[in-house]
Amino acid sequence: MVIETNKVVVVHYTLTQDTAEGEQIESTHGSEPLAFIYGVGMMIPDFESQLEGLKAGDTFAFGIEAANAYGEYDENALVEVPKNMFESDGKIPDGLLDIGNVLPLTDQQGNHFQGKVAWVGLDKVKLDFNHPMAGVNLYFTGNVESVRDAEPAELEHGHVHGAGGHHH
Repeated sequence: MVIETNKVVVVHYTLTQDTAEGEQIESTHGSEPLAFIYGVGMMIPDFESQLEGLKAGDTFAFGIEAANAYGEYDENALVEVPKNMFESDGKIPDGLLDIGNVLPLTDQQGNHFQGKVAWVGLDKVKLDFNHPMAGVNLYFTGNVESVRDAEPAELEHGHVHGAGGHHH
């Protein structure tokens, strides 16, 4: 069975920066493989297109430019906000605004998002709203463990159930 739309694909992969010899970002080897439904929009489109037509037992190696992965780094996604917006009972909790901390935030419409503390001044904080992988060229190597038809409930829910997938 080949990888195509509405198939459950299970892969083991290693993700490195720029090339196969680049800095390792993550790997599923030695842990749960990645399981996803091909063609339902869960994965980076270029990741899926590189796997299309492969079958269980096949290996893969390919790169994805940053612009086609998580986007280029956007300086406009750095936003200064008043430092006092992080106060609770008149003070900012210790360690909350440490550089690199990722803060869960909610806007006035109730939308949830995350900002990373990039800079802290006397009365302002600069938050970075870029994806953590923005500006990074990706390189995947790995192998296809299995390919099967997605079950109707998986298609309805938009994700894989059971081993390597979501557990209800």
